[in-house]
Amino acid sequence: MAKKFLSIVAAALLVAACSTDQETASQSGGAGSTVPAANQPTSSASGGAVTAAPGSREEFVAEVGDRVFFGFDKYDLTAEARTTLERQAFWLRKYPSTTVTVEGHCDERGTREYNLALGERRASAVKDYLVALGIDAGRIATISYGKERPVAFGSNEEAWAQNRRGVSTIN
Repeated sequence: MAKKFLSIVAAALLVAACSTDQETASQSGGAGSTVPAANQPTSSASGGAVTAAPGSREEFVAEVGDRVFFGFDKYDLTAEARTTLERQAFWLRKYPSTTVTVEGHCDERGTREYNLALGERRASAVKDYLVALGIDAGRIATISYGKERPVAFGSNEEAWAQNRRGVSTIN
């Protein structure tokens, strides 16, 4: 357990010590993000370009990604998920008054009760990693939606994989 914690702290320090070119960082939308990078304007209804305000939910999604994905019946974080959460922690340190709610989601398989419990474990895994990276636990709330809020409909592996997720929502 101590070895695992020290590994997490070492990874966090390594990430904090590395400087990232802002243009390169903004081009990676994060795992599961379908929003263009911050430096790439999005279209508004009137056809004009729109940029995300600093510290906004839109900036968070565009620059770091708001979700991580889990394997079937799993709540452990993949390497890709940890990378996304490290970017989230960096962004949250940049905006110290911002709070987040971490949502745990599951695919449609399993009972409602089982998926609510699994969703809670997924949300807690995300929160615990962010806390290990230096984010105050009081800034992070968790909630489980189980299988009640799918983003992809269908009874196939592609849809299920998209629904097994943890989403960090800026409050």
